[in-house]
Amino acid sequence: MESSPDTPATAKRRGSAASALGQLVRRLRQPLPGAQPRLRFEIPPEYNHTEEPAAIEDGGAGGTAAQFGRPGPRMSMQHPLYMGFMGTVGVGLALLVYWIGSNTTQLLLWIVAALFIALGLEPVVGWLENRRIPRPVGILLAVLVLVVAVGGFFATLIPTIVEQVTQIVVQAPTWVRDFIDSEFFRNLDNEFGVRDRINEELDKFVNDPAAMGGIFGGVVGFGSTLANGLFGTLIVLVLSLYFLAALPAMKKWGYRLAPRSRRARVEALSEEITRSVGNYVIGQACVALLNATFAFIVMSIVGVPFALLLAFVVALLAFIPLVGGMIAGIVVLLVSLTEGWQTAAVYGICYFAYLQFEAYFISPRIMQKAVAVPGAVAVISVIAGGSLLGVLGALIAIPTAAAILLLVKEIYIARQDKH
Repeated sequence: MESSPDTPATAKRRGSAASALGQLVRRLRQPLPGAQPRLRFEIPPEYNHTEEPAAIEDGGAGGTAAQFGRPGPRMSMQHPLYMGFMGTVGVGLALLVYWIGSNTTQLLLWIVAALFIALGLEPVVGWLENRRIPRPVGILLAVLVLVVAVGGFFATLIPTIVEQVTQIVVQAPTWVRDFIDSEFFRNLDNEFGVRDRINEELDKFVNDPAAMGGIFGGVVGFGSTLANGLFGTLIVLVLSLYFLAALPAMKKWGYRLAPRSRRARVEALSEEITRSVGNYVIGQACVALLNATFAFIVMSIVGVPFALLLAFVVALLAFIPLVGGMIAGIVVLLVSLTEGWQTAAVYGICYFAYLQFEAYFISPRIMQKAVAVPGAVAVISVIAGGSLLGVLGALIAIPTAAAILLLVKEIYIARQDKH
């Protein structure tokens, strides 16, 4: 049965419906009444050497000079008024910068940590961009993988740490009682009266209101420190996301601050520094993960107590180059002595042999695209960075030293070779 052709009335209704639908779509695509586009902080256009004089004579871009008048002659730099005023301004700015830096130390540390993380994730985002994945999607994937990995690691680790710390607290009275009943403590007590001295000090401590208030203040201080740590972690994560998203624009702005004749060289040096820092962060994370995994396997085999907790400590210390692995090995050795010198000896042989294997085979292959710093310079920079900024300073010490060495080689030494 064939369908009957549309009548003129039906065709007219369909046409009016299509027209109304098209008008609705056009209305939705139009901006709201009174709405303005979002203001963006755009980088100013770059003028070449042939356009700049004409632009200045014609009033600059958009007739700025014609609108605000032509600039007059500059005051001589030898004028006493100019020299005194600029000297005072310079001293005032220096004092202002010092005051701001001394009162925002924690914020500056958060910014440095976030920038360090952003530079570490930049190679991953660049690799995803080379696979034709848009940069926003690559940033979200990189940050999501980082958050899931860290969250999953702590979600698995925290229950075990709580359990093992509880075991330590439960076993602590037994260890103290065994020590008090030992022959060594008895001889020490007979010689110096240690037991009476301990009881006397405990009575003073319990009856001292200031001491009990100090305990309460310590608990409150620990709670505030924990809250500040969580808040700082959130701030660093958010700043890392913003830095990672704005890193190309930040680089472009930084290059524009240099004179046009030197921008190509500044860009080349900056790209080399940021590439080395990013590769160093990723490489050091891989080295620390392998170090902690090997330590956990050996501790589980030889029977070192609190293996997972100590593996977490090893992973944190392994992020500190050169000396971190040695410190981690000594810490685990001291704990393993509680199980006997045989356990400590077996673990020490295996772990320190792995450190040699890591130094000569693993690290050179993982860090081959990262930084190259002489050993003495690396040790000095790690100690200096740790003294200035703690663990964060020790982490960023070697990339900073590599950047300084690169700048000295490419700028100062190259300039000296020409004379």
